[in-house]
Amino acid sequence: MENLKSLEALQEQLSKLPGVGKKSAERMAYALLDFPDDELKDIAKAISSLKEKIHLCPICGMISDIDGCYICDDSTRDQSTLMVVSFPKDVMSLEKSGAYNGLYHVLNGEISLSKGLDISNLNLESLFKRLDEGNIKEIILATNPTIDGETTSGYLNKVLEKYEIKVTRLAYGLQMGGNLDYVDPLTLSKALEGRHKI
Repeated sequence: MENLKSLEALQEQLSKLPGVGKKSAERMAYALLDFPDDELKDIAKAISSLKEKIHLCPICGMISDIDGCYICDDSTRDQSTLMVVSFPKDVMSLEKSGAYNGLYHVLNGEISLSKGLDISNLNLESLFKRLDEGNIKEIILATNPTIDGETTSGYLNKVLEKYEIKVTRLAYGLQMGGNLDYVDPLTLSKALEGRHKI
């Protein structure tokens, strides 16, 4: 039996999504065939309007669907603390924790020698502009604990030396409920370095 070109094209597009392999894409495509027409149109509309309505906040670099963003516009947040993260999804994770109530700055990338990404690929100009305004008293570097994240954090730490601002780094630690014998050596090493008095 010859493959249906439109179904095949949909499967190919769906398999471009992270975590979706060929089999999952095939299941999704066949599931979409069973959707009522109005629901399919709603899905298509939501996808097509995604890039039209979502943009980067000119202040912090977070994704937003309003002129600024909900975080920058929130006057109840601590205006003196700025957490620098690599990606918008990092902000989402931190917000879910409820443990932080300051401002954010999203780099929208990391320095990656293997991918050919350098400082020109990062959202730095608006970061320096915010620091020059003089309201920020502490910067928390919250890049990922990976080689690229560490490279980015190291670069930022060096550049931020010219500002009279307290610069801190998120602690590395052991996962709650985990066992030491399953923890990788780097995490154990960082957990030891970050130990504190109880």
